[in-house]
Amino acid sequence: MLEKGLKQRVKALNLFLSDIYGEKKIIKDKVVPEEFVYASSGYLAQCEGIRPPKDIYSHISGIDLVQGKNGEWYVLEDNLRVPSGASYPMIARELCRKSSPKTFRNMQIEDNRNYADLLRRTMENVNTGGHNVILTPGRYNAAYFEHSYLAERTGAHLANGHELTVENDRLYFIGSNGKKEPVGAVYRRISDEYLDPMNFNEESVIGIPHIFDVFRKGNVALINAPGNGIADDKGIYYFVPAMVRYYLGEEPILQNAPTYLPFYEKDMAYVLENFDRLVLKDVAEAGGYGVVFGSSMSAKQKEDFIALLKREPRRFIAQEVIDFMDLDIMDNGEKVPRKADLRAFVLMADEPLVWKSGLTRFSRNPDSFIVNSSQGGCFKDTWVLSR
Repeated sequence: MLEKGLKQRVKALNLFLSDIYGEKKIIKDKVVPEEFVYASSGYLAQCEGIRPPKDIYSHISGIDLVQGKNGEWYVLEDNLRVPSGASYPMIARELCRKSSPKTFRNMQIEDNRNYADLLRRTMENVNTGGHNVILTPGRYNAAYFEHSYLAERTGAHLANGHELTVENDRLYFIGSNGKKEPVGAVYRRISDEYLDPMNFNEESVIGIPHIFDVFRKGNVALINAPGNGIADDKGIYYFVPAMVRYYLGEEPILQNAPTYLPFYEKDMAYVLENFDRLVLKDVAEAGGYGVVFGSSMSAKQKEDFIALLKREPRRFIAQEVIDFMDLDIMDNGEKVPRKADLRAFVLMADEPLVWKSGLTRFSRNPDSFIVNSSQGGCFKDTWVLSR
């Protein structure tokens, strides 16, 4: 069920991105309000009219799910820009296999060691002719281990911005011997604004001048495509079930967490009436930041937040607090329950492929629902049983 639902959701999100930077039918048909697109920090006007190789925008999607104590699965958010964390389940599996090899010989657990092959296939599928490259900001980036690990496993070149150059509308990798070799696909691990100082943030020192122009002309694939941020805006998340119906003519298999948009008067009234039992999220934030629980606010904080909400209703969504599953962890030698979620990875080649593993994250704080590593969360191996 999860596999079918994830494929369905990623297909719809790719169609939305193609539409929103193209004909914009979903706006014209009033399924998604125009204001929610153009007011989003993730929308990039520079991407208007650009068709990436094979019309694939989100080659690697990280879909965050939780399982409620009622057994139902809910999507918390879609990550379509630079979703990270795939290397950690791979490392965790290596450690688990070393510590208990009989477990994997005697139980029917799906082998997750094929992620590098799936990633290589994803890059090759859209490669325009040349090497595959993983673009990293450098060794001081918090995820540099993952960048180098995936480059080693996929056989791609690991490069920073100074090792790539544009000449005659083509992208080249500069080897240690100074030789320039053509590049056909770039799995970039830097955000849109720092990708190209000639087209985005002119102060960027980690991007490649004119790489976006090469992409625009179809001479290199960028994984994931610039402009994807519009599709993982938390405000746009509200409309994903409607996208599934609109683009695919199907009922959504996976459900969103119950979500309200203060942008709509009816939803604003509901949020104000039920404020103390909701969680509110800033649509532009990520990594567990910008999340507040109504129940944890003082009277003054609540008053100030409601005033902000009324001034900037497009900036926030509100959700019911789902009492989602606890997993047992070891903490100081003691087995204790902690909140956990699952980031599932969907890789898009000719068809979406769901990796039979995922990043299971958990909170170390017994009172916290936030599991992000940036908020002190940890991870563990994820086992998918064979049928």
